Amino acid sequence: MKVATNTNFDELLQDSKLVIVDFWATWCGPCRMLSPILDEVEEEMPEQIKVVKVNVDDADEIANRFRIMSIPTLIFFKEGQMVDKTVGAMPKHTLIERINANL
Repeated sequence: MKVATNTNFDELLQDSKLVIVDFWATWCGPCRMLSPILDEVEEEMPEQIKVVKVNVDDADEIANRFRIMSIPTLIFFKEGQMVDKTVGAMPKHTLIERINANL
C-alpha cells in the first residue's frame, strides 16, 4: 500500500500493475471496513495490483480532480488510465471480481 499526496500521485499511477486508488478518510466508517479488505487482497495479489491510498482530507487537490463526492471510492487505473470506478464498501469476493474484470 502506498500513500498518495498532492505531489506524488501521478507517479504512483505509472505502473504495469492494475493500480487501485482508495479515496478515504479517518472519520468514514465504511472506509475503515474496506481498508483491511484492500490490504488483504493486495497481499494475495502482489504481482497483479498495487493499492494507493488517498486521504481526502489531506489530499484535497486529488479528490477535487476526480470529483470525489462520496467515500470510500475506488478508482482502477491501467497504465495510468482510469478503467473503472466504484463507490461504497464491498465484500472481498466482490472486490476480487472487479479486479479480475479489469486485469
